[in-house]
Amino acid sequence: MANKGQDIVSVIKKQMESFGTRVTMVDTGVVVEIGDGVARVHGLSSCRSMELLEFPNSVFGIALNLEEDSVGAVILGDERSIQEGDEVKTTGRIVEVPVGKELLGRVVDPLGRPLDGKGPIKSETFRPVERVAPDVSKRSSVDTPIQTGIKAIDAMTPIGRGQRQLIIGDRSTGKSQIGIDAIINQKGQNVQCVYVAIGQKASKVSQVVGTLERFGAMEHTVVVAANAADSAALQWLAPYAGCAIAEQFMEGGGDALVIYDDLSKHSWAYRQVSLLLRRPAGREAYPGDVFYLHSRLLERAAKLDAESGGGSITALPIIETQAGDVSAYIPTNVISITDGQIYLEADLFNAGTRPAVNAGLSVSRVGGAAQRRAIRRVAGRIRLDLSQYRELAAFAQFGTSDLDQATLTQLERGQRTIEILKQGINEPISMEHQALILYAVTNGFLDSVPLDAVGRWESEFQRFMQANYPEVANGIRESNDLDETQEETLKKGIEEFKTSFIA
Repeated sequence: MANKGQDIVSVIKKQMESFGTRVTMVDTGVVVEIGDGVARVHGLSSCRSMELLEFPNSVFGIALNLEEDSVGAVILGDERSIQEGDEVKTTGRIVEVPVGKELLGRVVDPLGRPLDGKGPIKSETFRPVERVAPDVSKRSSVDTPIQTGIKAIDAMTPIGRGQRQLIIGDRSTGKSQIGIDAIINQKGQNVQCVYVAIGQKASKVSQVVGTLERFGAMEHTVVVAANAADSAALQWLAPYAGCAIAEQFMEGGGDALVIYDDLSKHSWAYRQVSLLLRRPAGREAYPGDVFYLHSRLLERAAKLDAESGGGSITALPIIETQAGDVSAYIPTNVISITDGQIYLEADLFNAGTRPAVNAGLSVSRVGGAAQRRAIRRVAGRIRLDLSQYRELAAFAQFGTSDLDQATLTQLERGQRTIEILKQGINEPISMEHQALILYAVTNGFLDSVPLDAVGRWESEFQRFMQANYPEVANGIRESNDLDETQEETLKKGIEEFKTSFIA
């Protein structure tokens, strides 16, 4: 019994020696006003900007307005469970999102919470959603293309890895489809994609996810969704969360492609949040920092130099215009930030030219330096040919009887070039096959093909070359160029195919 008592005493002594208490200080405040997704909290003297605040019933908010005796916060959950007088605590955490390859194939909200019913996200790595863009000393020039698989874009407005290329146009002109096709075309290219859906209907987001799954693209894609039914705060946060996820891939030495669909709705959400927080309104009721809202997001897209890992983020922001007005406030802001734009015209779309890329208003300020040599060699004249064709077409609408043969030839070739640049949805085309068909049209091999047979000529020609002269496409894919030997073989193949083609 004595031994047993001594054992108990020794255990108690050991527990007393190891006993300690950790003192933690939590800054608390009181809700003095709540409504419309915004809370005003009295207190929280040590609160930081963009800090997560914990409200009752496990509801979180973000501190945005730091005033003298109160904090303005946006609510990220159900505000109906919060009342005036409730206690609010600081968490000491700036808003962050889980990142890493564990998110590939998943649909998440701007806080990284899963929306696809596939279980919790297992990532243990987090990144703040807001971050200063890489400085100039860590960047390198854009010299590698990112192929969208869309002939009209890869030929006339090419996009380089690390570039910010705006997609702009009216409602229902195919803006989102360009982003989706670009994601599908990255399969096997070692490019991780992030699709950010802002303020869209849940049914449309579900349709996009279904399309990506059908073409095997979800394996390299993360979808960040802040739907129209979600709060304005979540819609405002979504693109920054998507960019943080992409930055993890970039800083790991990889390449990432981010689609922001779309920044018009993003600016509307931020305007709503700012007005509710009683920030001073400026032009069109937008707050004064609406330009900074998008510049600090898009400047995070970059191509890092070799010392910084050599990774890249390519951003494709989407802007919706009203009646083709590219001079409106938000469109001009984003145009001034980006490295070029792809302008989709409603009239072209309604006339059946899809994708409805306006070659005159679309420009890439960087991508030409990163364009594949094969594409640059065969498509260098396309933009000039199309602009000359449109000028001649304006005169030719009054009649072609007085036009000389050279003008008629240019008109015929322009029509066939437009037909060749048409492309179905979810049908991206590889770089080498683009080079083959663009070579044929720019060198006049389609001039004698009837206009209504051009589409069929293209598809049958691709099959013919793949079956009889596969070395041409393989050589272009390996060397990214079209040398003289391959060009002679290509000419031979085109002539041979033309004799067998029945219009």
